[in-house]
Amino acid sequence: MKRHLTGAIAAGLTVALGVSGCGKGSSSGGDDSDGKTIKFVAAIYDDNTKPFWDALIKDFEAKNSGYKVNLEMVDWTQMDAKVKTYVQTKQVPDILNYNSFSDFARDGLLYKASEVVSPGTLSDFTPTFVEQAKYNGEQYTLPFISSARLMFYNKDLFKKAGIADPPKTWADIKTDAQKVKKAGAIGYGLPLGPEEAQAEFFSWAMNDNGGWVDASGKWAINQPANVDTLNFLKDLNKSGLTQPNPESTDRKTVFNQFAQGKVGMAIGGPFTKAGFITPANPNLNFGVTSLPVKNASSQPNTLGVMDVLDAFKKNGGKNKEAVRKFLDFFYQKENVSRFLSKEGFLPTTKSAGDALSSDPYMKQFVDALPTSKFAPTSNPAWSAVAGAVKQSLGTSVADKDPKKVLDDIQQTAQKAG
Repeated sequence: MKRHLTGAIAAGLTVALGVSGCGKGSSSGGDDSDGKTIKFVAAIYDDNTKPFWDALIKDFEAKNSGYKVNLEMVDWTQMDAKVKTYVQTKQVPDILNYNSFSDFARDGLLYKASEVVSPGTLSDFTPTFVEQAKYNGEQYTLPFISSARLMFYNKDLFKKAGIADPPKTWADIKTDAQKVKKAGAIGYGLPLGPEEAQAEFFSWAMNDNGGWVDASGKWAINQPANVDTLNFLKDLNKSGLTQPNPESTDRKTVFNQFAQGKVGMAIGGPFTKAGFITPANPNLNFGVTSLPVKNASSQPNTLGVMDVLDAFKKNGGKNKEAVRKFLDFFYQKENVSRFLSKEGFLPTTKSAGDALSSDPYMKQFVDALPTSKFAPTSNPAWSAVAGAVKQSLGTSVADKDPKKVLDDIQQTAQKAG
């Protein structure tokens, strides 16, 4: 939702932070043999993330004598490699903030959700996200935060370029990008670098009747609609309508440029305002509209993203009680709401969601969630597919043949699953 979300936004270098009950830091993972000390690996979304977890853990330890949480914060651009190392070296954390889970569930590494949160917490999750958290019909991960993606556009740049209305179709995107370029700015910000290329690509492909799988659920990554999507994005790049080198550009760069008024259009989420626009340029005159469609007669689809909390079995289950205590503590309404308000994400729990709809900006994203489309995260091969997409998909808009790039990713999917 990185989302990401999976969903999620890179904000710095990998940082290791230990947090004890008295607030003193340590870079070690901690001795969890007592069953009361756990390691929590959390993703960095922006500069607000670390202070939130520091305060929450301090509060948790003060209210749960003897329990300790050692926190390690990892940048999203480093997360996949770190997780791979954790698993290969059998040094998995007790709790992992990530955008994938099904391969861990398949391999028997995770607790079932019902084992690590109370019935009250479990029943508070919104059904849409519960379905995304299941493997073989059983919920194995905990929905953490969510996001929907919509098109952001700079109203002042549009006015300067003589554009009256926000784009609705791919043809509008190209035409508007050409006008914005003539007005002296980047037409469209295209992030296909290794942070979250899969989200950018899927946001376009789903609006050309493309996607990751076919109607039967089989991998269809190299289907004609997906090739068509990449050819369109490649044309934008080769026409000089995007920023330079989209194949190595992450969302953080695009959002910063958009916030500074240098980009006419970019796909973003609810976090874009709080994480980028408000800190850099709170007076930016921008609008939000639906994702553009290839064919004007089509209804626009919206990308849904969900990041999760994976709870790993360790020491024969000795860590279960501590994990459960911490997760139930975090999922209290006031704690979840505080995180959402700081980071600008959407809730995955019913109790934290009501207030967001009163904010007109957030309501656009809340309203888009029920009909949004998600990546096939319940398929254990998804981690391998997403990794291949992040590493190679961007080359298709630079110097590689889009069909060949998709063929290679299709092979990765078939081998993995």
